[in-house]
Amino acid sequence: MNIRLPNSLQTAPSAVQSFPQTFQRADPRLRLILSILGIVLALGLVWYAVHLLTPAPVQPVPAAPVRVGHAIRKTVVVSEHTVGTILANTTVQVTAQVQGQIVSVAFKEGDIVHKGDVLFQLDPRPFQAALDQANGAMTRDQATLVSDKKDAVRYATLAKLGAASAQQGDQATAAAKAMAATVIADKAAVDAAKLNLTYSTIHSPVDGKTGAILIQLGNLVSANSANPLVTITQIHPVKVSLFLPQTDLPQIQARMAQNRMTVTLQMHGAGGEILTAPVDFVGNAVSAQTGTIELRATFANLDDALVPGQLADAGVTLNQIDNATVVPHEAVNQGPDGSYVWLVNKQMKAQMADVNVLYDDGTQTAIKGAVKPGDRVITVGALRVVDGTKVSVEKGDKQEPANAQ
Repeated sequence: MNIRLPNSLQTAPSAVQSFPQTFQRADPRLRLILSILGIVLALGLVWYAVHLLTPAPVQPVPAAPVRVGHAIRKTVVVSEHTVGTILANTTVQVTAQVQGQIVSVAFKEGDIVHKGDVLFQLDPRPFQAALDQANGAMTRDQATLVSDKKDAVRYATLAKLGAASAQQGDQATAAAKAMAATVIADKAAVDAAKLNLTYSTIHSPVDGKTGAILIQLGNLVSANSANPLVTITQIHPVKVSLFLPQTDLPQIQARMAQNRMTVTLQMHGAGGEILTAPVDFVGNAVSAQTGTIELRATFANLDDALVPGQLADAGVTLNQIDNATVVPHEAVNQGPDGSYVWLVNKQMKAQMADVNVLYDDGTQTAIKGAVKPGDRVITVGALRVVDGTKVSVEKGDKQEPANAQ
């Protein structure tokens, strides 16, 4: 089968074959330009081929800049931190036990008072009059009792002689016994009147600080009213109440059995004093709502630094890890397989080491693993580090001893 090609394709080979003759017949100036272009094109192809086939030199990876800390050996105190509430050791609402008018107040609001100090004075005159009346009735009945006793003896003698009937003797004896009972009742009335007179002077039942006076001078108060006259809060000592999660119960129980559990309060202010007291109370039940258990500690509070109702930063000592390996908190990283740290060896290369975290207080971390006291651990720049690569330790890092206690 014959295939006829286009005229342009049929003439292409002949055109290529006739190029040298055409080039020879061309203008000399054009031939020079074409020759130069051919040389430039050939040199370009040679340069491209050389660079394409020659591998690029490997650039050295720069050392990652890092900062390091040191692993140390020390005793670590395991503690829980929470917010504690200051509680008054005792709070008493002072009320009147008898009805009367307030005629004097013996303290100022906010004063420190002691047990037995006079707080209020009610008008004592009605109570004194009642006492005098009771004393008079008792004196009268005591005299009557003496007469009745003599009558009982007299009628008993006359009954033996037959000068009086036995009924009269019995009546005289009964009258004497009845009067004796009346005298006893009179004495009780006198004691009650004395007590009411005593109650007209209201004393402080505890040592403490007084609050606002809620019923002022001149008012008539009722006995055992629901409205107190004043509230006294005992602030020497005070208690601190705090709650810990029930997961800490085993450590709490073990620590309490050893009498070694303490509460530490961090005071804010210029001094920043730290107060410590032993735990003297552990709740008898875990809260079903919060899953926590209450602990309390008693502080002397001699300087009045703690005020009932105040919130304070509280720490509770739960355990102690002796001879623990400790690294800065920033040195511990979290990976898919657990915690790890970056070590810097003597060749200034980074090396990954898996660790188990025993305790972390936010500043230092006690760990267990292939880290020894004195090892350098990377604290800043870990994201730029690859295992086995060189690192550059920045100057200015603090050097810590390997066996700090």
